[in-house]
Amino acid sequence: MTSIDVNELTKNYGATRAVDRLTFSVRPGRVTGFLGPNGAGKSTTMRLALGLDRPTGGTATIGGCVYAALKDPLRRVGALLDAQAAHGSRTARDHLLTLATSNGLGRARVGEVLDEAGLGRVGGRRVKTFSLGMRQRLGIAAALLGDPEVIMLDEPSNGLDPEGIIWVRELMKRLAREGRTVLVSSHLMNETSSFADHLLVLGQGRLLIDMPMQEFLDSRSRPRVRVRVNTDESPRFGEALTRKGHRVEQGKDGLWTVEAARAAEIGALAAAEGIPVLQLVDEQVTLERAYLDLTVGAAQFGSAADTRTARQEA
Repeated sequence: MTSIDVNELTKNYGATRAVDRLTFSVRPGRVTGFLGPNGAGKSTTMRLALGLDRPTGGTATIGGCVYAALKDPLRRVGALLDAQAAHGSRTARDHLLTLATSNGLGRARVGEVLDEAGLGRVGGRRVKTFSLGMRQRLGIAAALLGDPEVIMLDEPSNGLDPEGIIWVRELMKRLAREGRTVLVSSHLMNETSSFADHLLVLGQGRLLIDMPMQEFLDSRSRPRVRVRVNTDESPRFGEALTRKGHRVEQGKDGLWTVEAARAAEIGALAAAEGIPVLQLVDEQVTLERAYLDLTVGAAQFGSAADTRTARQEA
């Protein structure tokens, strides 16, 4: 299978450095989330990898080749960068058929990807009549047309309804399970946390994070357990926790918070004391909170209130 390899990639626009000596690899078999504030360089990096712009320095290769040197590129790489790119006066089917014909693909494949994208019944409609969500589906259908090894999607959930968001989420997971290389740029943190296995985070054109999703969350989170027991057992449970040296606090709702602990440890303690547990969960920082904490000060645009809030909640 094929990986995306970026090495010392740099792009200047006049005096502005949009991408600053990026080095990373996107591996097959997992969904890689590509995150960063507006202006961080995500879309520019994707454009450079797809040969739509020339780097000032460094390289971006797919399977060891620059995109322009790939044979049958649509069979190797599928990409969605701009859902508005399809000609509005063409029908959805004709748009895909043009791409298929120019890349030596059969007509049957057009019908297959239209159906997969949920557009089978509207393939004869002109693109200009499509909603934003329908155009997104058409763009994803185009990316899948060549059954490629590498998929690159920029904000694929933009404009999609809840059903569409679930569809694209499951699609990306399936593609990764099939051993393909999947790179997805998104601003939707909660959505990204539902599908990404690995994270790349940019800030002001530089690489801030390149690690598995869970490892990133663990690195930004302090262990904490939330636990509930029967009201009658609560005093004894609190004493047992304190006796073991845990820092604890009980809320007005009766829920205990145990700092610097894991659920497995607290569950074992309760079992040893013979105290039934009604609720037990490890608390972890959300991707949104961890991301904002990491990128505070790295955003091109943002208010002073945004910065204060990120620092207060970190």
